[in-house]
Amino acid sequence: MKSSHTGWQHLLHSTRYSLKGLGAAFRHEAAFRHELAACAVLLPFTGWLGQGPVEWILLVGSCLLVLIVELLNSAIESVVDRIGSEHHELSGRAKDIGSAAVMLSLCVAGLTWGLLAWQKFLA
Repeated sequence: MKSSHTGWQHLLHSTRYSLKGLGAAFRHEAAFRHELAACAVLLPFTGWLGQGPVEWILLVGSCLLVLIVELLNSAIESVVDRIGSEHHELSGRAKDIGSAAVMLSLCVAGLTWGLLAWQKFLA
């Protein structure tokens, strides 16, 4: 059923649902909490490590990318678990692919932070 909310009312409801999702991820997903903690530690260093707005957005964006992909992976896992607890090849594949996406986003973040740190300190 399509929502009858439009305009500002739709924005308010959408924001509430998004915050509810963030809260659920924080409460139920240890990996999300760990990645959020890592972001909380790293983000204060963006102004110091980044040399200009482009580097700053790369550092912040790479952290946010990890959180976004983790949220999507958690959503996939929740849906698969909702369908059933018995082992199924496709369920396992969906979870593995979601996990691989998180791993790649962590690689992007690591490369971004690592290369910009290397440029600042060793180049």
